[in-house]
Amino acid sequence: MRRKLIKKIDRIFSKYVRLKNADHKGYCTCITCGKKHIWDSGQIHAGHFVSRRFLVTRFDERNVYPQCAYCNNWLAGNQYMFGKAIDNIHGEGTADKLMILSKKTIKIENYELDEIFCTVKKDLLTLSNK
Repeated sequence: MRRKLIKKIDRIFSKYVRLKNADHKGYCTCITCGKKHIWDSGQIHAGHFVSRRFLVTRFDERNVYPQCAYCNNWLAGNQYMFGKAIDNIHGEGTADKLMILSKKTIKIENYELDEIFCTVKKDLLTLSNK
């Protein structure tokens, strides 16, 4: 049940992140290399600075940005450039704060996952209707 819910959130959160960061023509820019791809082409992912295995930062919007398949898969997320980009967007030290947060033992309850799902679904619908 819990695993299924997390997978469900992953799917809609990925769409949300890519669509939210797409320009008016539907192109997303890779946060680490700058290449542009259509948001739903399969060539752009929702890349995570801190690994998805850390649930506390998995759905944190500061941690997830459009990233090309090459940087995400072949360059293991291109972490150095990802961290620099996060600091440029959110302020110096944000990447470090995300790393520290990811190491904290914080239990996310199922009802909180349900809330995350509902919020992301609502936000995605709002973006889709623009």
